[in-house]
Amino acid sequence: MAQDYMKQGGNMSSSLLFLIIILKVFSGHSLTCGPAEYLTAGECCPRCLAGYRVRRDCTEFTSISCLPCTDETYMNQSTGLKQCFTCGNCDAGSGLQIKTSCTSTSNTVCQPLEGFYCMDSTEDGCVKALKHTSCQPGQYIRQKGTALRDTECTDCSDGTFSDGTFTSCQPHTQCESLKLQLIKPGTDSTDAECGEQSSNVTTTVICVIVVLFSLIGIAGLVYFRKKKSGKICCYFLYQTIQTLS
Repeated sequence: MAQDYMKQGGNMSSSLLFLIIILKVFSGHSLTCGPAEYLTAGECCPRCLAGYRVRRDCTEFTSISCLPCTDETYMNQSTGLKQCFTCGNCDAGSGLQIKTSCTSTSNTVCQPLEGFYCMDSTEDGCVKALKHTSCQPGQYIRQKGTALRDTECTDCSDGTFSDGTFTSCQPHTQCESLKLQLIKPGTDSTDAECGEQSSNVTTTVICVIVVLFSLIGIAGLVYFRKKKSGKICCYFLYQTIQTLS
């Protein structure tokens, strides 16, 4: 009787052990870990803190082992990963510079260089930037460029000009209103050129002087020729008298 009981008890122990094993196997397939845990090899291991990575997963008998992120790497959240993320690089060739340096818990944050604007951005900052547009002669800067948007240019209207660096087109200088003479008309990129007006009195005086000097010159030339001619006649007359003597 006792032997039958012990035999029956032994069978019950084996059945219970087998049931526990089956339940554990099946429970591993449907195991759900908490938000501060990660699942690995049928175990829910606690995550490593931000700034750290997993060195060794936990087991049924050992706890998890974590290591801090080394230089140029980071981990910005609690994790079950065995490698930290590589810090980003702010490439000047892409129009970027460092806004915030990388730490063990945060990635590098980039921003556009001076004179550039961001055309591609993420939560970690700017990824690519372009140089601000330069307005052309005949245009003015309607809206200066910023780190977030490009420069806006607009053409000048008739009667105004800009070399491309003005924030508004300037009206052409009105030479007549300044009592000046128009030398060269203005364009959409250059101002009008003015000069001193010529006076009629001044012109008349100059003409009179020119004519006067011309008459003096002519009179002098005639006088010189007559005087020279008289000297020649006297010479020939003297020679004739000498011959006759």
